[in-house]
Amino acid sequence: MKVLDLRCTNGHRFEGWFASEDEFMDQNGRGLVECPICGDHVVTRLPSAPRLNLSGAKEPAPEAPKAPPAEADLQAMWLGAVRELLAKTEDVGERFAEEARRIHYGEAENRGIRGQTSPEERQALSDEGIEVLTVPLPGALKGPLQ
Repeated sequence: MKVLDLRCTNGHRFEGWFASEDEFMDQNGRGLVECPICGDHVVTRLPSAPRLNLSGAKEPAPEAPKAPPAEADLQAMWLGAVRELLAKTEDVGERFAEEARRIHYGEAENRGIRGQTSPEERQALSDEGIEVLTVPLPGALKGPLQ
C-alpha cells in the first residue's frame, strides 16, 4: 500500500492510499481522485520522503511550544464540523426552500434541515427573513457517514 501526499488546485493537502503509483495515476487520470475538502478532481502528488522505521529507539525529544493549528489540523476540524452538521440535521433534499418556509411560519416542527436550493430560492428565503447557510459538501461526505 502506498500513502501519497496530494494537493488539489485550491491548495488543500490530504493523503491518498493506493495499491501502487500506477494505481494512483490510473485513478487520477480517470477523475476518480477527489479532494475531501472541496471535491476538486484536479489533484497532484506532492513530493514526500519515505518513512524509515529504524531500530534503536531514543528518548523522545522535548515537546516544542504549541504552534497555531497546521493546515491539516484546520482541514480535519472543518471536516469534523461538516460531519457533525450532517449528523444533526435532516436531509430534505430538493424540498429545502419549501420546508424552510414551513418551519419559519410555524407550519412544521422547528428543527435543523439541509438540502439543495437554487441561488434564486436562497435569495427569496433571505428576503423573507429566513437565514440560510451555504456549505459546500465534498463528494466523499455525500454518501453514508463512516
